[in-house]
Amino acid sequence: MMTQYLGLKADYPDTLLLYRMGDFYELFYADAEKAARLLDITTWSAARESLNTETDR
Repeated sequence: MMTQYLGLKADYPDTLLLYRMGDFYELFYADAEKAARLLDITTWSAARESLNTETDR
């Protein structure tokens, strides 16, 4: 799956590439970070880091 994604991304480097994963669409790597900034949302990895920080208190 990631080989296919990376191949498509190489062909369209300036395009946000949404990849269908079951019932959902996902963005990976820099696309996820760029989309999060544009949509003013938190990425899953950033949310997980925030949860880990809060539970460490």
